[in-house]
Amino acid sequence: MSMTIATWNVNSVRARLPNILEWLGKNSADIVLMQEIKTLPENFPTTEFEDLGYNVQIKGQKSYHGVAILSRHRIEDVVDIVPGDEMDDQARYLEAWINGLRIVCLYAPNGNPVRDENGQLHEKFRYKLDWQQRLKNRIEELLLLEEPLVIGGDFNIIPEEIDCRNVKSWLDDALFQPESRAFYRSLQNLGLIDAFRARTPDPHQYTFWDYQGGAWQRDHGIRIDHFLLSAQACDRLERCWIDKAPRDMAKASDHTPVLVTLTTG
Repeated sequence: MSMTIATWNVNSVRARLPNILEWLGKNSADIVLMQEIKTLPENFPTTEFEDLGYNVQIKGQKSYHGVAILSRHRIEDVVDIVPGDEMDDQARYLEAWINGLRIVCLYAPNGNPVRDENGQLHEKFRYKLDWQQRLKNRIEELLLLEEPLVIGGDFNIIPEEIDCRNVKSWLDDALFQPESRAFYRSLQNLGLIDAFRARTPDPHQYTFWDYQGGAWQRDHGIRIDHFLLSAQACDRLERCWIDKAPRDMAKASDHTPVLVTLTTG
């Protein structure tokens, strides 16, 4: 037996709903982690997903950010904020216990611009660094439980040069800053495994293509949507892959799904 989990930054769940429903109809994902749903919970298309057999958990806000979990299994023990700053009202995190797995769905801050007009770190980049540190603290707590842990979502980090087509165009971007990449490595140093790289060493495999400059048509992409697995979860890893088909749909999100299959039982 196996279970498939998908992560997808949908870039507005209501705007992309026909694409999402079409994709779900063709795929058998047991759990779907969504980012950038860009809606309040009361406006989320819950009924449409429930009609497909999913339970739904939402952490949303108006017009920006927002994450959701769809699951064919019961969603339990939910946490909807990265601990450490109770004043942080940005909807970026959902954590739950689902069918024997601790699942984390995250939409990490973009962090741009990196510096302000005075050359100092911009507040948006400082927020990114602070949020990342709080996330790392939470992950350290979760790893102490020695449970199968699956962390999926839009990390807004390009881990290595092989994860972008044109390195020079990203050198000044928050997604490729040394601090961002060092944070990703620090999670791996805790024992988390990049599921995609564990199965696919090939360079130039992407999950995001900008709407501008014909990036999709020219395959000028970056890999910023990831699955990180604890050792207990990685022991169950069968496959991890990127499904490019949704990026070629009309009115597509600028991201495409990443999927991981784990054995169960």
